Amino acid sequence: MKVLASSLSILPGPASPHYNFLNSLVIIPSLLSHRPNKPLLSLSSQRVSALAPMDSVQSSSKKELPAGLDAVMEEEYASQSVLLKEFTNISTIDKAWTFKSSVGSQAMFSVSHPNLLANKRRKNILSSQISKGTDGSVSFQWAPFPIEITGASTMVPSPSGSKLLVVRNSEDESPTQFEIWGPSQLEKEVRVPQSVHGSVYCDGWFEGISWNSDESLIAYVAEEPAPSKPTFGDLGYKKGGSTDKDSSSWKGEGDWEEDWGETYAGKRQPALFVVNVNSGEVHAVGGIGRSLSVGQVVWAPLNEGMHQYLVFVGWPSDSRKLGIKYCYNRACALYAVRAPTYKSEAKLLQPGGDATDDVTAFNLTRGISSAFFPRFSPDGKFLVFLSAKTSIDTWAHCATNSLHRFEWPTDDKFTSVKLVEVVPVVMCPKDGCFPGLYSLSMLSNPWLSDGYTLILPSIWCSMQVILSINVLSGNVSRITPHNSNYSWNLLTLDGNNVIAVSSSPVNVPELKYGSCAGEASSGATWSWLDVSSPIFKCPDQVTSLLSALQFSIMKIPLKCVPENLPEGAKKPIEAIFVSSNSKSHDVCQPLIVMLHGGPHSVSPSSYSRSMAFLASTGYSLLIVNYR
Repeated sequence: MKVLASSLSILPGPASPHYNFLNSLVIIPSLLSHRPNKPLLSLSSQRVSALAPMDSVQSSSKKELPAGLDAVMEEEYASQSVLLKEFTNISTIDKAWTFKSSVGSQAMFSVSHPNLLANKRRKNILSSQISKGTDGSVSFQWAPFPIEITGASTMVPSPSGSKLLVVRNSEDESPTQFEIWGPSQLEKEVRVPQSVHGSVYCDGWFEGISWNSDESLIAYVAEEPAPSKPTFGDLGYKKGGSTDKDSSSWKGEGDWEEDWGETYAGKRQPALFVVNVNSGEVHAVGGIGRSLSVGQVVWAPLNEGMHQYLVFVGWPSDSRKLGIKYCYNRACALYAVRAPTYKSEAKLLQPGGDATDDVTAFNLTRGISSAFFPRFSPDGKFLVFLSAKTSIDTWAHCATNSLHRFEWPTDDKFTSVKLVEVVPVVMCPKDGCFPGLYSLSMLSNPWLSDGYTLILPSIWCSMQVILSINVLSGNVSRITPHNSNYSWNLLTLDGNNVIAVSSSPVNVPELKYGSCAGEASSGATWSWLDVSSPIFKCPDQVTSLLSALQFSIMKIPLKCVPENLPEGAKKPIEAIFVSSNSKSHDVCQPLIVMLHGGPHSVSPSSYSRSMAFLASTGYSLLIVNYR
């Protein structure tokens, strides 16, 4: 069993001829102890070498062992592998939802953990009843067992919580499967063949699955159907192709088309579709050319006398795609397009209305170079979105975001849309003050009950925090504790309360329930309660090892700073230092320097299985957040 690190340096450790792994960064658990005769790892730009003890080369063993290993080392290799498995078995909450019930609220958590042998993740659903006491206490009554979910690509509850959409993408050329579940049984099953569209996007970026207000239609993003491939037989090319699968013919690859790069292999053209929950009909949304790759679709509010519209994010893709993962410097805009109009549950009119209507998608954000994560206010009066215009202007992969809003038109005319900047770009924050928005996700329903307070996760230096934003006044408040260096992951809202996860490099995730003592939009104080949960059950050995560790966020001042640098570039950089809390002065622990990618990114002070495992075996970690 091996631990892989994308970028690291390991000191001390002389070079050695005994192990030579070219162009790889592999840490072998049996080499992570610090006995004097124990091998240590060292890193150069071309290789990782491990020094095996000389006496182990000369020792003999009755059974065959790999070169450079003795029986003691092999035993430690096995024990370290067991320890690594215990660290990786700690579960992760991927998503969460809450639903109103007659006795309070119910929460549903999508939980996963690695299946190391299968190199996959096992997913399950765990439910809980949320009860609130008159004294302000909150308790979660958990279901006795989780329910494993197999083959599900994603799940999306309807707005009322009465239905659940389960999407199952196939791994071959089989149809994509949509399942509509009610409170007690499967109510509808729709199979969409590859001739209609390919896999549904469930990636968190292009991904967009949205129920309409009466829960009869679902809009979503899927790969457009692949063009037919040329077929060849004994006599050469077959005109018209062939759908038959026989040994006398084979299919070519056809014209090459660029995909969207890293983590998007085979994903070339995300397109917009709508499925009718009652009839099972699926139709592509018209008016969107192939020059746009689409994502993040939401239904616009239905105003009397207006057509029903869909709002989506469009990325120009008529030139080189060059990848989109971690590339927030890709220009994008919000578009509005008419949704397919159903005259009845079984009969479809022309997409977007009558055949004579102009159904071309309209660019809503012409005045800005980047717009994504569109969210309508609860009353439907305005639309908010994030912008990475600073990334577009500077070509930095990830830079400070801004938040904007505009009033949704009450007619079909979008030319009068006026953008309002709610939270501007922060170029050089003052020490300890709001550093600007760095938000890489947004809840599908991020609103408190007042209809204008938005709850949003954001990076704050080396931490992830949760913010409260008044989208009318632009007031921004940090609602997670100011005296904590932990990172917080926003899961979902329960009315005016927040369900989140808090963790640190030396503390496994813990479930938290946040409540506001006053008006959230006026900067009122939030209190956070610990929630007892079976999700993050931690083995005793892991708990013991982590309790012997500590971490701090270091501020490292710059030396010899040129005067012509911008003020922000003169500020100290940060690094997260993880070490033993009982360090002896006469023992120097080896250090692993962790370097994040990006390069415009950050390593937050959250729990990482691999880093926690390395620290528990005696290494100090320096996790550098360089600019």
